[in-house]
Amino acid sequence: MAEPHIPVLLRPLLAACAPVCGTWIDGTFGAGGYARGLIAAGAARVIGIDRDPLAHHMAAGWLPGFHGTIDLREGTFGELDRIAAEAGAEQVEGVVLDLGISSMQIDTAERGFSFQKDAPLDMRMSQSGPSARDLVNEAGEERLADILYLYGEERASRRIARAILAARPVETTLELAEIVARCLPRQKPGEKHPATRTFQALRIAVNDEYGELARGLEAAERVLAPGGLLAVVSFHSVEDRMVKRFLQLRAGRMGQGSRYAPEAEAEAPAFEMVTRKAVEPDETELAANPRARSAKLRVARRTSAPAGRINDEEIGMPMLPTSRTTGGRPRR
Repeated sequence: MAEPHIPVLLRPLLAACAPVCGTWIDGTFGAGGYARGLIAAGAARVIGIDRDPLAHHMAAGWLPGFHGTIDLREGTFGELDRIAAEAGAEQVEGVVLDLGISSMQIDTAERGFSFQKDAPLDMRMSQSGPSARDLVNEAGEERLADILYLYGEERASRRIARAILAARPVETTLELAEIVARCLPRQKPGEKHPATRTFQALRIAVNDEYGELARGLEAAERVLAPGGLLAVVSFHSVEDRMVKRFLQLRAGRMGQGSRYAPEAEAEAPAFEMVTRKAVEPDETELAANPRARSAKLRVARRTSAPAGRINDEEIGMPMLPTSRTTGGRPRR
């Protein structure tokens, strides 16, 4: 079959996790590139998880050739420990998470993830529940502005939110992209499309991607056997910050007290860092796969310490204000 997606940073991931053996979880299965790479590297079994029906449909043609070594399950990686238990694995030797959107989702125009072609404004990874169209046409101006600023780091969030409300109903990707483009300075050669941040923010909100990441990291800590490995590939600064802070906190590398209050009794570290800093793609990988340019890989090894919990705020998860009197973003 044609390869619709090139797994990013697979070679350094396998090198950092060597020797690969036992049962692994690929929590973001997609086209199965990581799962196949893990089997080829020595894993006895990979439990794949994906909420996108397209991933399951595409895998149906090639999975039988792996003779049961790859077990694909429907669900989200935020519940990967429960899914692993249902698959007969109370603990596993490794967890791989490839965050964000896959190439096959971007390249399927009718899914509404891309502003390159006109399509219904959808963006649902699970193809169920409220869509980006629902969010864009039903959310209030303040809520939209908060989403664009906190999830997309869009500095013109208020201006864009106001323009969206004035243009409602907004039905398609190109409609939305044109609304955003009119709110921002003209694009210079080589710059990202003006709607990039807005589309990212809406996709993250529709799919609860930051909440899913926080739940997935904790679930991975619960399911990994002592010595098991957690490998996470992220593609933008907020995701990478959340992963980095989670691992630092759970490896005991960040104090949890303050100068005004003593630290609580320190928990035993649940992870040891394998990669001292984020691993980025080399020139060879970038030449073969330009979409890898923003990717960062972090790997950590599970200790025998009990699993714990992390507060969302501690790991830098953007938090939408629950009211206009609590928290919030700078007004622009």
